[in-house]
Amino acid sequence: MDYKNSKLPPFLLLDEPQLTFNPDDSFLDVNPLRGLNKFGAYNKESFQKYTTAVRIATIIPENGGSKIKELVNTLRTPHYPNDRKEYVSEFNGFEKLFGIPLVASQTKLAHIKWPNDLNNFLYNGNPSVKLMQAIKNSIEQLMNIRDQFDVVLIYLPKIWEFALKTPSFDAHDYIKAISAQSGIPTQVINDRAFTFNYKASLAWRLSIALYVKAGGIPWKLAPLPGIPENTAYIGLAYALKDNLQGTHYVTCCSQVFDADGGGMQFVAFEARDPVENIEDARRNPFLSRNDMRSVLARSLNLYQTRNGGMLPRRLVIHKTTPFKTDELDGAFDALSAIKEVECIQVTSNPGLRGVWLKKSQESGKISEPDGYPVPRGTVLQRTEKSALIWVAGNAPSASLKNDYYQGKKSIPCPINITRFTGDSPMQFSALEALALTKMDWNNDALYDPVPVTIRYSQQLAKIIANVPDLPSNAYAYRLFM
Repeated sequence: MDYKNSKLPPFLLLDEPQLTFNPDDSFLDVNPLRGLNKFGAYNKESFQKYTTAVRIATIIPENGGSKIKELVNTLRTPHYPNDRKEYVSEFNGFEKLFGIPLVASQTKLAHIKWPNDLNNFLYNGNPSVKLMQAIKNSIEQLMNIRDQFDVVLIYLPKIWEFALKTPSFDAHDYIKAISAQSGIPTQVINDRAFTFNYKASLAWRLSIALYVKAGGIPWKLAPLPGIPENTAYIGLAYALKDNLQGTHYVTCCSQVFDADGGGMQFVAFEARDPVENIEDARRNPFLSRNDMRSVLARSLNLYQTRNGGMLPRRLVIHKTTPFKTDELDGAFDALSAIKEVECIQVTSNPGLRGVWLKKSQESGKISEPDGYPVPRGTVLQRTEKSALIWVAGNAPSASLKNDYYQGKKSIPCPINITRFTGDSPMQFSALEALALTKMDWNNDALYDPVPVTIRYSQQLAKIIANVPDLPSNAYAYRLFM
């Protein structure tokens, strides 16, 4: 074998993207939990002027009150981490962390009790239908006192498991869809929250989620080196649905982000053009030129509404499937006023893994495998338009000790990005994808396996697939977390 012809190209190692915890970008850290402990939440000062407390409403079975009370008390008190100790900081309590207390709504009507047995619900139909009606009526009841709470905790016990998910019903997705239409953020709780042994991790995850759902911003991305200002990001995901006549259409979820990863808003868009080839669409759902133009025009309008009518200088569009020619044409129809448009496919599991080698201490050996995997941020450019990025891997700069590999399982594989339009350096596209893995506010992890543009749009597409009558409106993402 000719080594010179078979070796891989040189790799690039990106720095761990910084998070910012104040609007001046002067409070920075790469570890979100450490940053929150050191600096507090990004909008801590302005949020305190918005409300004096995060007020919780509840929808629970009659026997669930003590469990929910104990859970909320867990979020109010400090906890030392007993898992992931190289990453998780001490949790100091919700009020110390965010500057406002976590309290129960003082209005009795904000606390709805359901029967413990689904068979005792006073609605017609099977248990799933009864639960569906109970959810709908409870959310409508809370709408009448919307000014009395910020977030609703909904407890679905394990004994109801047989009714929570059926071929035609998903309780979690139905809750999100119904409450989103009313502008009510919800936190669904199951029995695992009461038995989870790692209290610090539980408190971090739930506290961040509740703060965001109440309107808070825990952190944003600090400016990325080399990335132009006024860059915006859109994540697209598709789902197939059919109407009463059996005609299939594509439903599109478009998630819009500002350059710092904030301003997350979501467009539910139902395509007007029917699908011609169903089998092809199942493998790679795609939009017609007209529909792509429409959904991106609506997404761009959301950005302009948030930014005083200004257009982004550069727009990056992510999706997991290849861009068809009609989609690219539709994108340029809608985005003709934007100087730079990049359409990028992001795929997981490209069929390649890597081992990080270090200099061997043994005589006669050049190298040996390191005790930790390939560093997070390693980029291997494959072609002019594609690259591999290890978004999962060793992240020592985010560690409270030395090294840190999230999950500690298996050899991580990279994601692959393929650019269909745009001509900026692939290093920029890789850095943006890496940074956007840190913007999921619905957990306490250092990163997600994919950028948030992909993660959120896929989650929303799943909800739309399970609740197909969700109106094609614009929503704040916090309503679907």
